[in-house]
Amino acid sequence: MNINEYKGVVVFVEQREGMISKVSLELLGKGRELADNLGEKMTAVLIGYDMMDKTKELIYYGADKVIYADDKIFEVYMTEPYTKAMSTIINDRKPEIVLFGATAIGRDLAPRISARIHTGLTADCTSLEIDEENNNLLMTRPAFGGNILATIICPNYRPQMSTVRPGVMQKLEKDTSREGEVEQYKIDINESDMTYKILEVVKEEKEKINIEDANVLVSGGRGIGKADNFTILKDLAKELKGQVSASRAVVDAGWINKDHQVGQTGKTVRPGLYFACGISGAIQHLAGMEESDFIIAINKDSEAPIFEVADLGIVGDVHKIIPELINQLKIVKENR
Repeated sequence: MNINEYKGVVVFVEQREGMISKVSLELLGKGRELADNLGEKMTAVLIGYDMMDKTKELIYYGADKVIYADDKIFEVYMTEPYTKAMSTIINDRKPEIVLFGATAIGRDLAPRISARIHTGLTADCTSLEIDEENNNLLMTRPAFGGNILATIICPNYRPQMSTVRPGVMQKLEKDTSREGEVEQYKIDINESDMTYKILEVVKEEKEKINIEDANVLVSGGRGIGKADNFTILKDLAKELKGQVSASRAVVDAGWINKDHQVGQTGKTVRPGLYFACGISGAIQHLAGMEESDFIIAINKDSEAPIFEVADLGIVGDVHKIIPELINQLKIVKENR
């Protein structure tokens, strides 16, 4: 493999029911940064059906070019047709870097593509940087249960591929003045590519927990004491129109569902306001929330590491402080 033939950055743009995923917009922001560091172009690849009107939006969020594969077969995600489409485009255009969101679709698609085009893949990354000495992509991800961060490179094969956690990267501000090229790319899908057929899509009816989008998070740790004590956190979150989240210790104890977990092995969040209640501040947890705009920590232990990243620290009993805080919030609302 002549790695010098590979140029530019490609971002796979995930869509569901015609809606571009948030993580794809985040990756366009990171892809723009990486491409600028390399002095190359950044291309968004959109696979779907009747979504031409979405291509301009991808340019507004940082893409220099959009390659759009349009076919009725791509309307609903299926492994083999999408794998063939992305593999064909990658082999044809030879990008140096390809990024996917670490979603259910990305985690299914990316490893199959890496096997098909004979390159490596670093999964579940939390950081991507360019090595200035040799232009290798430094792909950092949690390892050994989140106890360490490993930085991985792929020096001898191209493209360098990674899946990236939602919420880790920041999308750019939408710039409607940006201009770029849109190219429709024809992919021939035949019967041999249809390893299965989707007969019906049935949506599971359940409350969707998406803490990454919350502007206010009230997060509980082992210091809360027991599962029943999360009631006061929920009450505070309700007053602030936010959501409840938690540390890994709480999730492992079975006090709350994993959808609420913040940290290296959970979700990365950037809310405007983050309450850390009874959370000591292990490095694995801090990695998932330290970019929050304003952090309020409540803990009995004045030496807890969480206070090192907190904008406001309160040393005390969460079971006394939070109910009083809720009471004061209600008073303020009544007096408006």
